[in-house]
Amino acid sequence: MSMASKNFAKPMGEGSANKDSGNYSPDTFKVLLKKLVQSPTEFTAEDCATAFRHLCVQAASDAQAGAFLTALTLSGLDSSPELVAACASVLRQHAIAVKDLETETHDEAIQRGHWDYSDSDKEGDGYTGYVDIVGTGGDGWDTFNVSTTAAVVVAGTGVRVAKHGSKAATSSSGSADLLLSLDCRLSFPITELPSFLPRSPFLFLFAPHYHPSLAHIAPIRRQLNFRTIFNVLGPLINPATPGRMLLGVAKEELGDTFAEVLRLLNVERALVVCGKEGLDEISIAGETWTWWLEGGKITKGSIHPTEDFGLPTHPLSSVRGATPDLNALTFETILANSTQPPPHLSAPAGPDSPSLPAVLDYVLLNAAALLHVSGRAKDWKDGVRLARESLASGGAKAAFEGFRDTSKQAMGENVDIKIVEDDGGVAAKNGFVKAWLRANRKDDSAPSTPKREEGK
Repeated sequence: MSMASKNFAKPMGEGSANKDSGNYSPDTFKVLLKKLVQSPTEFTAEDCATAFRHLCVQAASDAQAGAFLTALTLSGLDSSPELVAACASVLRQHAIAVKDLETETHDEAIQRGHWDYSDSDKEGDGYTGYVDIVGTGGDGWDTFNVSTTAAVVVAGTGVRVAKHGSKAATSSSGSADLLLSLDCRLSFPITELPSFLPRSPFLFLFAPHYHPSLAHIAPIRRQLNFRTIFNVLGPLINPATPGRMLLGVAKEELGDTFAEVLRLLNVERALVVCGKEGLDEISIAGETWTWWLEGGKITKGSIHPTEDFGLPTHPLSSVRGATPDLNALTFETILANSTQPPPHLSAPAGPDSPSLPAVLDYVLLNAAALLHVSGRAKDWKDGVRLARESLASGGAKAAFEGFRDTSKQAMGENVDIKIVEDDGGVAAKNGFVKAWLRANRKDDSAPSTPKREEGK
């Protein structure tokens, strides 16, 4: 089987991730390390996968692991789509599985005061699997936590979002830092996962909690002090294995690589993006390169905030992030659909100072794109409309509060949760959202035409 056709996404059988661990040892790892160092052109994706299986079961010494990561970086093989996909597949197999998470029926949701998906699941193309929005990091722009906020906004429409993230590595505030500042609990027992989806479409998976096999690698990476293949693997190893994704890269040359890796991992639909300033999000300042993956075909193109989404542009300085606590204030202001900026944001907005209108447009832009990728929105502008509805209806706020409160309950904390009925007496958690949508929805505007180049 050629590497181009190899199915890296195929999961191993029950317990098979550790099936051969007894045959792995520092002596067997020596063979792989020697081949990589002396004959890198002959080092295959399967060789790399086998080496990663050694790492996952601690069958290589720290010195060997460090030498392997260094050699892989120096060889340039760490940017090979086939090798990256093979390594991501191994790490997925060794992650704690997130599966069999189900929602409730309409009647069950109403009876228990949980989230009722019965209306929203009928919208769009009918996809009801998980989606994710994630960036590689390392772009140096230190912008506001747009992917986490956009994820919550998208969840407010009823799209199931499994956000996979961690604490900051290269910025002031990572996704986990923000959620901790918002009083969420992230290290809840895995056994409590089934309780989340009935209460909120938003789920956050704290990466270190779901990849215990990598714990011993972290100090080795810190001692190396340079980027390794692990820096590109993070966005690819979400244990919920979402079928549709929005993935940002900080360098244009990584776009082709990540799009091809997602194809090899059998991701159903994805949008890989790179702001032309070297931003690992969709840029609010101007054009963004795109790689659209669907049906196994990758199409390269570009999108623009104004031309494609109908949103104004803003300099990246106006969406600069701050500490997790200050970003949390901005997050809460956006979810409250308030026009009154928190004290740390300039009002009126200065040309180069962070401002609430700029951050809001930045969030709407990225949320709209994920809504289109998810199949809920028919195009980019329809995504903006749905994102605005999520905020105005209170859907985004309800989705976030549902996750926050459930995370506390999962840790054994007492949480006073009020069930709010809509004007029709529907006691679903999102009942008031349904009422708002019924009262406020207008005829859809004409669809826009996304701009793309010829497929490759």
